[in-house]
Amino acid sequence: MRKFNLSLLLFLFILTSQCQVQQPIEVKPEKPEISQQHLLRINGLISQSIKNKDIPGAVVIIGRKSQVLFSKIYGNSQLVPESSPMQYNMMFDLASLTKPIATATSVMILVERGKLHLREKVKDYIPDFKTFSNEQGDKGDDSRIWHLLTHTSGLPPYIKDENITPHFGSFCSLKNMVAYIASLDKINLPGEEFHYSCLGFICLSYIIKQITGQNVAEFSRENIFLPLGMNHTLFNPSQELKEMCVPTEVTEDLYLKGVVHDPLARTLGGISGNAGLFSTATDLAKFAQMLLNKGQYNRVRILSPLGVERMTEIYRYAYFSGRGLGWDLDSVYSSSGGDLFGAHSFGHTGYTGTSLWIDPETHIYIILLTNRVHPDDQGSVVSLRSKIANIAASSLLKIQ
Repeated sequence: MRKFNLSLLLFLFILTSQCQVQQPIEVKPEKPEISQQHLLRINGLISQSIKNKDIPGAVVIIGRKSQVLFSKIYGNSQLVPESSPMQYNMMFDLASLTKPIATATSVMILVERGKLHLREKVKDYIPDFKTFSNEQGDKGDDSRIWHLLTHTSGLPPYIKDENITPHFGSFCSLKNMVAYIASLDKINLPGEEFHYSCLGFICLSYIIKQITGQNVAEFSRENIFLPLGMNHTLFNPSQELKEMCVPTEVTEDLYLKGVVHDPLARTLGGISGNAGLFSTATDLAKFAQMLLNKGQYNRVRILSPLGVERMTEIYRYAYFSGRGLGWDLDSVYSSSGGDLFGAHSFGHTGYTGTSLWIDPETHIYIILLTNRVHPDDQGSVVSLRSKIANIAASSLLKIQ
């Protein structure tokens, strides 16, 4: 009887095994191996930067897809009027990260909704936008929307500080600011040279308002940040949220905590297309994952896959610039991507000491938030950004 049972069990096992083999099997790719020991080298780098007084402190998040590989806070959030330790959920003045995250993403949403196309003339929205004229007075072609996004419109980089107060006083409306920018002489024909320009993104914020009736703060919060659950990403933090903000520059006349550092954005009341956005590292991680997921995060779609691809590749009509539509890939400012990520990696930096870099090939994103301008605008993170990117890239031992 026992022998029969063993035979029967053996027969059933073989039969079951054959049935299982014939069933479709879902083969999941093996997770890449990450050298956590290698990532720990970041600790020494940032500690040295703090010791050198390049930065008072930092928040770092390195992730891959939905997995956080490395997350840590360092040093102090402020040094004056008294020192205070850095905290994980603190909000940073993102400075020029505003350009791709709020302004360019808003523009691409309008493109996808059929409200705007990139080859429209800037004059269609800003009629007095001056064209380039050579020494003989011959006028060039009109600038297009894509020229503003790629910094190839011919606009100068900025308005000199000494011209801000005489022209605008302590506050200026966006309409009046854009009217002044439109009147400026262009320094080259559109599409001919790359000159990184805050003024072009101020114009883009005006165009967003012309189309939607909302300023860039309202439109981006409603269509990007709140849908993604980025609840601490916004312009002009409330008094309550200012307590969570990392201060930037401190002088006899200024104590900037929860108030934008950029002078033009401050003149515009804190809401501008070039600067003014505040956020946390955890919120930015959601945004990075959205881009790595081709426009979607947590079942919420912000952009189409093609929209993300066009934004984050070098724009075909301005290949010499090394820029995408709001994003940096291979310009003179792209050192924050380090030396090891491939040609399709992209990101941006902020003057205050912030940066975001994303590599679609390895699915890695790097968030480095510092307030290197605190307290006296003397710190530097240029080298630190590159070195952290190199450590992050080389910690990945299997690319799949």
